[in-house]
Amino acid sequence: MNDLFDKIYRDRGPLGRWASHAEGYFIFPKLEGQISNRMKFQGKDVITWSINDYLGLANHPEVRKVDAEASKLYGSAYPMGARMMSGHTSLHERLQNELAEFVNKEATYLLNFGYQGMVSTIDALVAKNDIIVYDVDSHACIIDGVRLHMGKRFTYKHNDVVSLEKNLERATKLAEQSGGGILVISEGVFGMRGEQGRLKEIIELKKKFKFRLLVDDAHGFGTLGKTGAGAGEEQGVQDDIDVYFATFAKSMASTGAFIAADEEIINYLKYNLRSQMFAKSLQMQLVVGALKRLDMLRTMPELKENLWNIVNALQSGLKERGFDIGTTQSCVTPVYLKGSIPEAMALVKDLRENHGIFCSIVVYPVIPKGLILLRMIPTATHTLEDVEITLNAFSAIRERLQNGTYKRLSAAVSKAMGE
Repeated sequence: MNDLFDKIYRDRGPLGRWASHAEGYFIFPKLEGQISNRMKFQGKDVITWSINDYLGLANHPEVRKVDAEASKLYGSAYPMGARMMSGHTSLHERLQNELAEFVNKEATYLLNFGYQGMVSTIDALVAKNDIIVYDVDSHACIIDGVRLHMGKRFTYKHNDVVSLEKNLERATKLAEQSGGGILVISEGVFGMRGEQGRLKEIIELKKKFKFRLLVDDAHGFGTLGKTGAGAGEEQGVQDDIDVYFATFAKSMASTGAFIAADEEIINYLKYNLRSQMFAKSLQMQLVVGALKRLDMLRTMPELKENLWNIVNALQSGLKERGFDIGTTQSCVTPVYLKGSIPEAMALVKDLRENHGIFCSIVVYPVIPKGLILLRMIPTATHTLEDVEITLNAFSAIRERLQNGTYKRLSAAVSKAMGE
């Protein structure tokens, strides 16, 4: 018999094995100062492309004022208890009603956290005899929700409608045998690649198959569509999304999330979502702050316009300089380069130390070996000057990557890690 911790001592995991070299710099870095396009990293000013503050609301003076007033009025504890017991208020109801109107659904229900809420939503929607079919590139919160499912589940190739159709055929046969139903799950915007989910094509398959569609639109809410209602609005299929999910952690620059659907479905979910039934209610200061942010999304279209001015300048500039940004159809801007993990570390250190650019680095096992993904999140607070400085920095680091500079600099790291 082994000690439970033996496996931990032997293997720290694919990312944990880099801890001694990466922690505090590449992993768990500390950005300091007010959330903005420019912050401090290890005492140096950097242009920050890693903050999901799409519309620049995190430090907007109107938002800060409302947040401060709400905190003073309610404190950080009110209301106490879960919504079903003692944590329900008229302001929670008001926010739900306004969100439902904004995303064109009959009803919504507030969630304390996006990750937790998505896991619990999936768990509540399906029973053992039901079948889940979901995109293989789905976010971890979807994957963890699917893991709770006691029945069958299938993945389809990323954004591949042919693959989805084949899996729906399999799922249909099983559902006919089990007497269950089918839940299809996609993202509105895939947060790593920036591609929109093929919602219109997925919904078209409803003519051939019987299923319900759950969409995680964390990155689309507030950034896509004429009014900012998300990927469904952008693609003209919002009415056909059965359960719509979005978080406050991106465009709303806050904490919390919500699900939206027909009123009967929401009534069922609010009585069966374990993560909400047995958790403290969303704090009042966050509810009041969300009401203000939502009002700004509705009444200040210039926020989204400013965001897309920066997105278009950044993405067109990268493409003009020959960078591979994949097939992004959103604000998420991936830049793909070829190199090893040690080369990626050297490259990112150069970006931060010598060019004053901070962006997220993504490597294996999140993406295939030999690839480096620099993931950039433009915001409404960025400037065209920020974009130009960043484009010049990216041209410089690409040259150093291609001429072997980073390979030489990373040799010591590779040797230490046994690469």
